[in-house]
Amino acid sequence: MRNRRGFLAGLVAASLTPRLSWADAGAPAFLSAGRAPDGAYSLYGVNHQGRPVFRIPIPDRGHAAAAHPDRPEAVAFARRPGRFAVVLNCVTGAEIARLSAPEGRHFYGHGVFSPDGTTLYATENDYEAGEGRIGLWDVTGGYRRMGEVPSSGVGPHDIRLMPDSRTLVVANGGVETHPDSGRAKLNLPVMQPNLAYLSLEGSVLEVVQMPPEHRQNSIRHLDVRGDGLVAFAMQWQGEETELRPLLGLHKRGHAPQKVEGSEAEMRGMKGYGGSVAFFDGGAQVAVSSPRGGRVQLSNVTTGRIAQSVEVEDVCGLGLLGDRLLTSSGTGQLQWIDGAALSLTNIAWDNHLVRVNAG
Repeated sequence: MRNRRGFLAGLVAASLTPRLSWADAGAPAFLSAGRAPDGAYSLYGVNHQGRPVFRIPIPDRGHAAAAHPDRPEAVAFARRPGRFAVVLNCVTGAEIARLSAPEGRHFYGHGVFSPDGTTLYATENDYEAGEGRIGLWDVTGGYRRMGEVPSSGVGPHDIRLMPDSRTLVVANGGVETHPDSGRAKLNLPVMQPNLAYLSLEGSVLEVVQMPPEHRQNSIRHLDVRGDGLVAFAMQWQGEETELRPLLGLHKRGHAPQKVEGSEAEMRGMKGYGGSVAFFDGGAQVAVSSPRGGRVQLSNVTTGRIAQSVEVEDVCGLGLLGDRLLTSSGTGQLQWIDGAALSLTNIAWDNHLVRVNAG
């Protein structure tokens, strides 16, 4: 990981190199928030060997990040209901900008860049109205806020760019929150999550809801296959005795598909789906559960759980080559087959965010 000498070398490189790339930041494969043994929170770059290649302090606990498609810049988002989002130069460690959610708004922990890197789309909460928003931030204008569009739901969390590069998919979790109430969930009896497909300009293209009996199954995190199939991880907000699937699949123009298994397999997740990721060429999909201490692997064609793998305090999932990587709060980065990639002293937070270096 870059030390002070490496940091200074990065400053020199920044002054001499006309265009920096992710290679100048140590060629990270992933970004992840984490907590060091001294309690300090940072955004880390993690390389293909599972080693941190940079560490940049952030104001408080982070959740996820957005990696710029061309430049070695990252936006680190606060864990809900935090109000900070910091833009970081991953070569020098400098803070480029700090995004402040407008009055009456807070961030929801995720964002994504437009394909050309000129716009950042961030999931936000209009907490007085109890409605979701997608904040639009002008990257070329120094991350100036340009405006916002409705997310077409309540509690938007994850947001992804679809393979057509013209469409966004938003996980509207359905859970209303307010900063004055911390992480309390204010509308569980009437919540209604959905998947919303929006154009880059904010037009609503399609909104998809699960059947009524799944109304309290909060859609939280997403992955998208190359053909546009969306996998979504859910978190059950109803009675613990009730059993619901925590993984779904959706293709635009079709009804959503539940992914299910035996009662024992489903209860083992303890009602909590964390990260979700396609692997095995898109033939399988994985969902993690830090509460259940496991990752479930499912067959996309059959919609059935095929295997559960126990991993203590696991949440992050990421595809590295053709293998699935997990990260956990224990500091472990390991392959889904249990083989260790590396063991760090960092308590990894929720997600491994892929760096698609331009």
